Amino acid sequence: MKRKVTQSLIDWKNSPRRMPLIINGARQVGKTYIIEEFGKEHYENVVYMNMEIETNLCQFIETEMSPKKIIQYIEAVKMMEIKPGKTLIFFDEIQVCERALTSLKYFSEQMPEHHVIAAGSLLGVAINREKYSFPVGKVDEINMYPLDFEEFLWAMNMGKLAEEIRLHYSGNEVFPEALHNVALEMYYKYFITGGMPAVIVAFVDSESFVKIQTIQNNILNEYVADMAKYADSSTSIKIRACYNSIPAQLAKENAKFQYKVVQRGGTASIFGEAIEWIILAGIALKCQRLEHGFVPINAYADLINFKLYMADIGILTLRSKLPLQTILLPVEVDNTFLGAMTENYVAQVFATKGYDLFYWQSDGKAEVDFVLQLEDGVIPVEIKKGFRTRSRSLGIFIEKYKSPYAIRISKKNFGFENNIKSVPLYAAHCI
Repeated sequence: MKRKVTQSLIDWKNSPRRMPLIINGARQVGKTYIIEEFGKEHYENVVYMNMEIETNLCQFIETEMSPKKIIQYIEAVKMMEIKPGKTLIFFDEIQVCERALTSLKYFSEQMPEHHVIAAGSLLGVAINREKYSFPVGKVDEINMYPLDFEEFLWAMNMGKLAEEIRLHYSGNEVFPEALHNVALEMYYKYFITGGMPAVIVAFVDSESFVKIQTIQNNILNEYVADMAKYADSSTSIKIRACYNSIPAQLAKENAKFQYKVVQRGGTASIFGEAIEWIILAGIALKCQRLEHGFVPINAYADLINFKLYMADIGILTLRSKLPLQTILLPVEVDNTFLGAMTENYVAQVFATKGYDLFYWQSDGKAEVDFVLQLEDGVIPVEIKKGFRTRSRSLGIFIEKYKSPYAIRISKKNFGFENNIKSVPLYAAHCI
């Protein structure tokens, strides 16, 4: 399965300033698979150690963090010579062995010639434990997400369509109507499947939405198991409550996260840690409100008001129990929640591209779904689920903050009119 992150791995391997690499990401986004495939393609051999299983190695590292001695130990256990630059050392589920993560600092300082990658599903959660010693400044990091829509097209053997979408976005040229409709049809399918690799593999094989929902349910069950495994009982209950409330939060007219939706009388002091957990675990995305649209936008973030989205649109579709025919119908459907889900899809797209997520409100009179700081300025982005695209908010934002243009993402074709760049939903990854 072709993934964009592979190029980042190649760049890391070839970098003269290479340090041990940590790959962060939610469970089931394909970290183990892509690292092993990268290792097979670009190294003579791969030494794979799942730290959930390699308990003896964990015990050894508890008493010894010298990279030289760790390598000697691994060679003895695996009966394999570890050659600098020719062997990829891969520590999987490294959050299980905290000292192993700390040891990456010494690999960086004492044996930088060795190529080391570490991955884990709950690294963000583990790193924030009080006793944890993270090798700050001594590691490279990559965040990995579910497949985006373009990678989904690659998996569906529609690489040519993906290429045409990029070409028409770059040239701001109208897509031929037949291709536009095909691309929208694929977008509807992705809306249901989401980007979890196991789900997409099953869909490629069967094209059955029923079969993929079984896999999605299994992934959800793994999330719940992690909540119980990596948090105490009272916190895990709060974590599940916050995560399960996301569809209800998005269904509100004002999608700002409200603690009272999780539990009557809920407050930030009660649920703040739980929200932080699901964000650090990579299963939820936080979009903060902006007080102003000036550069740099990060400096104007409102730390109190925010929205939460699920990290995978397919999981949200499953959790929301929205009838699939509502998504698949080619005609315009008057469904407010479908609009909120479309926002979630775009939030996932922007997070995958590394954009910080922000939205903007003005005294309750106007709201812009997302605000991006791009090379040509601060750009307001409006999301529409269908073809009806009228809105005053973009104009208000442009006038107030002198944005060079705005972006509207909808079912409409490519275009540029009234200082608004029209981007079809299936081309959001091109922004």
